[in-house]
Amino acid sequence: MNSKIKNEAVDSLFDGILSLKSREECYSFFEDLCTVNELLSLSQRYEVAHMLKSGHTYMEIAEKTGASTATISRVNRSLNYGNDGYEMVFDRLKK
Repeated sequence: MNSKIKNEAVDSLFDGILSLKSREECYSFFEDLCTVNELLSLSQRYEVAHMLKSGHTYMEIAEKTGASTATISRVNRSLNYGNDGYEMVFDRLKK
């Protein structure tokens, strides 16, 4: 866990996210919390991570998602050297 982001405010935010019970509640909360561009950016990174895990090339990912190669590279670095957060979510969603 990155100690740079761990603080009371982030803990409170995560507690709020963990209280959400449906996709509709997620839409309501995240539309209030984020700008449209921020939410689309988050979802783009998630899609990039999923495509990287599925073996797609940078070119295929860029064409499908519109992500820059810099974004794809950043997500790839997180997949390879991060905290395994993407892995945890992907594994849970497979079940």
